[in-house]
Amino acid sequence: MKLQGKTALVLGGAKGIGKAIGFALAKGGATVVLTHHDWPEEAALMQQELAALGDHLAVKVDLREPAAIQELFSTIQTRYGGLHLLINNIERGGMPIVHGPYTPEQWELEMATTLRAKWWVMRSALPLLCKNPEAAVITLSSIAGIVGRLGPAGLIFNDGYAAANRAISSFTETWAREGAPNVRVNELMLGFFETRHAEQTRGWNLLSGEQQTAIREHILLKRTGKIEEIIAAIFFLLQDATYMTGAVLRMDGGYVLGGEEIPPMPPGVE
Repeated sequence: MKLQGKTALVLGGAKGIGKAIGFALAKGGATVVLTHHDWPEEAALMQQELAALGDHLAVKVDLREPAAIQELFSTIQTRYGGLHLLINNIERGGMPIVHGPYTPEQWELEMATTLRAKWWVMRSALPLLCKNPEAAVITLSSIAGIVGRLGPAGLIFNDGYAAANRAISSFTETWAREGAPNVRVNELMLGFFETRHAEQTRGWNLLSGEQQTAIREHILLKRTGKIEEIIAAIFFLLQDATYMTGAVLRMDGGYVLGGEEIPPMPPGVE
C-alpha cells in the first residue's frame, strides 16, 4: 500500500505516540486527521505544526460520546470524501501509582475511553473504509491485557485497563471479519515505551528508581521502547503486511517473556 492519496484518521494526536504517528503519515504522503480532547497546550502546538505540513485537520472531540464520533466522520466524509486508514489509539491508561485505589468513577472512565470509544469509532469508520479496495486499521493496545496487575507492572496497569485491553483482541478478530476483504484490521500490542507506560509519563515519574529498574530488568532487551520503533511497526503493518489481518503484533521488548530464567539441561542417565 502506498500512503500518497490516502486519508488517515489518527486518534489521540495531541502529543506522544498518536502525534508522532500522525506526523509520520503526513510526511509519508497521507492526508491526516488528528483528534485531541485534553492537554490544551500540547494540542495547540500540535495544530500549529500540523498546519505547516499541508491540508491536514486537527479536531477536538470527546470520543466517549457516540454523537460526537458521528459528527467527526461526517466532517471527514464532507471534507475528504472518504477514509482509507484508521489508527485507533484512544485510551485512558489509568495508573494505580497515579490514581490510587480504584473507584466506580475510575472504572467507568477506563471502560468508556480505553474500550467503548474504540468500538464506537470502528462502528462509524467501517462503512467508509469498506468503500476502498485498499484500507487498513491498526488498533493500539497494551500488554496489560496479558500480564494484568502483576509483578513490576502492577503499579502501572490497573485492573480496568488490563480488562479493557484483553477485550480489544477479541474486537480485532471481529473487525477483521467485518472488514474483509477490503479492510485489513490488525492490532499493535505495546509494552513499555517512552510516552506510554514509561519515561515521559506521570506514572513513571512517580516510581522510585528501584521500581523503574525492576521493570527494565523484567524486559528481555533490558530497556524501554522508542517512538521511532512504533512508527516502523505502523508502516510495516500499513505498507508491507498486505496479507495480514486479524493479527496481534506484540512489541514489548520481551516483557511478557521476562522474569524467568531457563535452567541448563541436567545430565541424563545413559
